[in-house]
Amino acid sequence: MRRLKIAVIGVGALGRHHARILSELPHVDLVAVSDSRTEQGQSVAAQCQTQWLPDYRELLNRDVIDAVSVVVPTMAHREVAGAFLEIGIPVLVEKPLAANVIHARELVELAANRKCLLQVGHIERFNPAFQVARSIIGEPKYIRSERTSGYTFRSTDIGVVHDLMIHDIDLILSITSCRLQSVEAFGLSVMGGHEDIANARLRFENGCIADLIASRVSPVAIRSLQTWATSGCVVCDMQNRDVRRFSPSNELISGPSPLELARQPGATLEQLKKDVFGRFVTVDSITVPPNESDALTQELVEFVECISSNSVPQVSGEQALAAMDVADRILKQVGSHNWNGTELQDNTVPPVGLRPAA
Repeated sequence: MRRLKIAVIGVGALGRHHARILSELPHVDLVAVSDSRTEQGQSVAAQCQTQWLPDYRELLNRDVIDAVSVVVPTMAHREVAGAFLEIGIPVLVEKPLAANVIHARELVELAANRKCLLQVGHIERFNPAFQVARSIIGEPKYIRSERTSGYTFRSTDIGVVHDLMIHDIDLILSITSCRLQSVEAFGLSVMGGHEDIANARLRFENGCIADLIASRVSPVAIRSLQTWATSGCVVCDMQNRDVRRFSPSNELISGPSPLELARQPGATLEQLKKDVFGRFVTVDSITVPPNESDALTQELVEFVECISSNSVPQVSGEQALAAMDVADRILKQVGSHNWNGTELQDNTVPPVGLRPAA
């Protein structure tokens, strides 16, 4: 494998890790980092033993770089990623693909027209807990995701749907193989600006239903995905990398039901309660193998390998666009939700201090 000349555009809280990892990968020469902030750019460049450029346009030359990782604010994704795709330079752009579905579609079309690799940084695809869970989920009938975090004062140019919920939209689309039928959603702005809390329900044409909860003003961090199928329930804790499977036991499937047993003379309800998990519902803790590297490193390694082998990444531009399409439908529902409608009960009106998202 030949050495690839790669640059990182935007070296803030996340971009600096892109630069650090790429500088340590074999077969990669980190030729530059670009950031408009002099002190930040120079500091990261020094740590990674490369050069700092204040303007990414200095890198718009196929003789200078082979690929670029774009980690700028979401509002600039279309401009920056598009500039490199325009001249046929492969791009890894952080999620979400763009600030809106129109710009996202333009980037995908540009990559297709130039026959150029476009990979999108939906990092949860590389979470080992999700990878294990995905292999045992089967065909889900119901999905519930929850993703919460504290308010970081980052990514304030987008709301929680594009900031956090987009992860779970992508994961859910990756495990369902059916067209989306309808979307219901509502959201609230807490800190001002975009929505900070959002709930959505997705209905698929095969009957599958997915409920998504996202909040970036939570005192606790949660990243969980639960799926129900005819074979049972899989609970995936991506925060703690824990996967459990709940399945009906042979006795529950073929024997008298627990309710029938409870009605029999001399039945001990307390014992039957204890028997629910174990006797009637089996609980298996699924081993999540420790990764030799973190998820971001795996994502960047895949980017390098896809460039070298001309292969398709796990999250292509088309897949990221599909997630953006769903996010767009969610945001339209969030924006149109009537909090003050007469059909709403008093307890559904947001508490004082919270504002319906615009």
